[in-house]
Amino acid sequence: MINPHGSEELQPLYVYDDATRMALAEEAEGLPSLLLNSAAAANAVMLGAGYFNPLQGYMDLADARSVARSLHTSDGLFWPVPIVNLTKDENVAAGNRIALRDPNVEGNPVLAVMDVTAVEEVSDGELREMAEKIFRTLDENHPGVATFLSLGNRMVSGSIQVLNFSYFADEFPETFRTAVDIRAEIAERGWNKVVAFQTRNPMHRAHEELCRMAMEDLGADGILIHMLLGKLKPGDIPADVRDASIRKMVEVYFPPNTVMITGYGFDMLYAGPREAVLHAVFRQNCGCSHLIVGRDHAGVGDYYGGFDAQTIFDEEVPEGALGIDIYRADHTAYSRKLDRVVMMRDAPDHDKEDFVLLSGTAVREMLGKGIAPPPEFSRPEVAQILMDYYRSQS
Repeated sequence: MINPHGSEELQPLYVYDDATRMALAEEAEGLPSLLLNSAAAANAVMLGAGYFNPLQGYMDLADARSVARSLHTSDGLFWPVPIVNLTKDENVAAGNRIALRDPNVEGNPVLAVMDVTAVEEVSDGELREMAEKIFRTLDENHPGVATFLSLGNRMVSGSIQVLNFSYFADEFPETFRTAVDIRAEIAERGWNKVVAFQTRNPMHRAHEELCRMAMEDLGADGILIHMLLGKLKPGDIPADVRDASIRKMVEVYFPPNTVMITGYGFDMLYAGPREAVLHAVFRQNCGCSHLIVGRDHAGVGDYYGGFDAQTIFDEEVPEGALGIDIYRADHTAYSRKLDRVVMMRDAPDHDKEDFVLLSGTAVREMLGKGIAPPPEFSRPEVAQILMDYYRSQS
């Protein structure tokens, strides 16, 4: 199986030893507390789960700025997005040992214990410089920019020990998996070549066929459908609905032992190209050999070109920086001529009217009215789950 990023063995920051974890939890109740924001809490979950291997905690300002500018930490580790704990709290100081409390669970239980190495003031200019590098815009209508610039001007860095996985393990017990879990299951299944498919949306026919194409083209043993379970922008489909629709699609339309359906606990950044590279890093940590990168991967609105998330791997990712490879997907659509989903680049003899093309907005409007999209676009079993959801919201 492919090695993790930056180390020979995965180094999750979750405390697996029960006695040690219980002792830390007891100690944490007597420590000064920092209530995290959702972004920092999601980073802690990803660090705990081994997805952000080999990081040992939150970055300091030098590393965060270096990553934003050059996709490398100060000591040369390739990394695409700053992993930081920004706060407005003024009571934390360097040298403190503190309890990090979860903003997303009632009662704000302790999520992790942190040894604070530095607390640095970050100017608005420095925040904006990092935001522009990460998101390629400073438009605060961009949800990622708006979130990043609102987190606070104090950067708290240092190593952490993670005590739980927030609400993800409890709310999504059948789906949430750590990188440790996924590597173990890949080994158990005897898979060697594994293709990861990232999604924050339900999967329609084009997504389904894209997974099938990638698996066949690469001679892969299996597909990891890996869905984001954290916070999204308003209007996106909730994780439990996406989960149900994806499970139904796989149950009906994929052969047994070809697909793993899993999820990870992170808030969407909408950082387009940079987030696509982050997706590649943590899929390598899961043990995947390939990641599907398609049109507008991790994008939002019109902030990125359709295939910027592919070209960044050519233009900004140094050769050898990653062990995982990218499977580059084109626009996919149902071909009336061929009676199947194709990549549009592979059908040069087609005109626009030869394809079934529906925008996401058009599909949402149809579902909201209880109208099933055409079967060429969405499997009827998937459409039914989504129609039921939209009707429940009206």
